[in-house]
Amino acid sequence: MREFHIMGLETKFARFDAGGVTVTGGREIAGYASLFGACDGGGDTVAPGAYAGSLTRLAGEGRRVRMLWQHDPAEPIGIWDEVREDARGLYVKGRLLPEVARAREAAALIAAGAIDGLSIGYRTLRATKDGQGRRLLSEVELWEVSLVTFPMLPEARVSALAEAREAKAGEDLRDLARAFRDARARLAAREPR
Repeated sequence: MREFHIMGLETKFARFDAGGVTVTGGREIAGYASLFGACDGGGDTVAPGAYAGSLTRLAGEGRRVRMLWQHDPAEPIGIWDEVREDARGLYVKGRLLPEVARAREAAALIAAGAIDGLSIGYRTLRATKDGQGRRLLSEVELWEVSLVTFPMLPEARVSALAEAREAKAGEDLRDLARAFRDARARLAAREPR
């Protein structure tokens, strides 16, 4: 597990377990970047409402949470169209931009199942520590949500991956069925009557 500080932001990476990222049409992605009450690999837990102030400030200023590749501020790869808290955590939905080479690569990696992690870049505004040094984050300033290889919170995943794989499997089966129909038609055309 590693913790990076880019532009003074806290960002976290850790090894992950199996999860699910959502990709629709190869460009739309959605999932949970943070889950309330779940302790991450660094010992941090996010409290419900921790993002509310930051999201309100961003909206009031006409700014957005950035979509980055691996927390690299030099690698924006898309747009988060929706960033909101719900009862479960921080839900994000956005689009990979096909005009950006790294975004095309990210879409291919997600579709192949090679990457499916989401991770937040933030500044801690209010937190408390327990006797074991674990933090409860009660207010954070959210800057970005990245697609990452190793999210600190194993459950922080893009959720459309399964749908994308099912859609691809359906396309493959339709292509196979079409090939069989075409082959049957060619064989039928060769048979003497």
